[in-house]
Amino acid sequence: MPQEEPDIDSKKLVPKKIAKKPLLIALFILINIAVIVITAVLEFGNSENAAALSDVKMNWWFLIPATLCFVVALWFEISKYVLIMREMSPDKAKFDYRRARKVARRTVLLGRYYDNITPAAIGGQPFQIYYMRKNSNLPNGVSTSIPVFGMISGQIGFIIIAVLCFLFGSLSIDNAMLIGTACFGLLFYAFWPVTVMIATFLPKATSEIIGLIVKFLAKIHIVKNKDKTIKKVNYEINEYAKCVRKILSTKGLFLKTILMSVIFNTLIAMIPFFVLNAFGGQVDFLPCFVTTVAVTSAVYFVPTPGNAGAAEGTFFVVFSALSSGYVFWAMLVWRFFSYYAYILMGPIIYMRMHYERKREKKD
Repeated sequence: MPQEEPDIDSKKLVPKKIAKKPLLIALFILINIAVIVITAVLEFGNSENAAALSDVKMNWWFLIPATLCFVVALWFEISKYVLIMREMSPDKAKFDYRRARKVARRTVLLGRYYDNITPAAIGGQPFQIYYMRKNSNLPNGVSTSIPVFGMISGQIGFIIIAVLCFLFGSLSIDNAMLIGTACFGLLFYAFWPVTVMIATFLPKATSEIIGLIVKFLAKIHIVKNKDKTIKKVNYEINEYAKCVRKILSTKGLFLKTILMSVIFNTLIAMIPFFVLNAFGGQVDFLPCFVTTVAVTSAVYFVPTPGNAGAAEGTFFVVFSALSSGYVFWAMLVWRFFSYYAYILMGPIIYMRMHYERKREKKD
């Protein structure tokens, strides 16, 4: 007898939807601009030694490969989601690539947007699950598992790159403390992949553990309806485990997603090299790449939105090859690719969504 699907209110996974009124859309955009300005001031406002922009001499053409790395990396990340959606589709013959790519693009970009505005990046996956459930036309269990598996495969891809860098490239940099901190950071990267695998292959044990947690939360009056909550959790875990097992058992799918994630993380880690060269830095590729990977790993466990504060201070190791007057501008450009671009794309996508709904109502 098929398991009855409980009444799951996926809207509770994320904050309320942005209102449709143009005035509130405009207010939302202004809030995002304020976030960018405030964050930039906090991160870079004390750079008194920065050279005047008019005095900065740049090799502008190096920003072309930096931009290409960013764009191509996003293309691979979005394509990874499209690939998983197609393989998990109940009817591949009727699979709509155009619609799937649109859903995948917004899932990825808005997920990154919420990651970068919430502490410890806790907002990305809940929103992605909510958006996928509402727009992908896939079963709820599948829509839940795809964003989580997308995140997990991305973390595994980064771990592969980091391990290779630390094993074969660590001698190219003279900073044992950084490598040690980076290895510690990899433990945080590995936490979710290991947890997800346990939940996938030991769903009953996971359900029992979560059941105990729910009962405890009910006793301290955080959870109101204990039985209903446990039923929902058990359903979600069973559906999620089933879908992840299907992803893992689909021929070649797991390896393809990991490969795409490796390419994504490799391209993102190459950006600082081109930014440094744009500002006249004389650096070799391998030491710059290994240092970037090590620093990225080292700041992963910092719980601020977008690793703000820690990222700038730690990435100074990468950009210290420049003269002091140029460090500010180089780090600002790098921060655009790694942080501000996602915050800018968030409200742009919301505007597109608003006007699409408006057009649909007229039609």
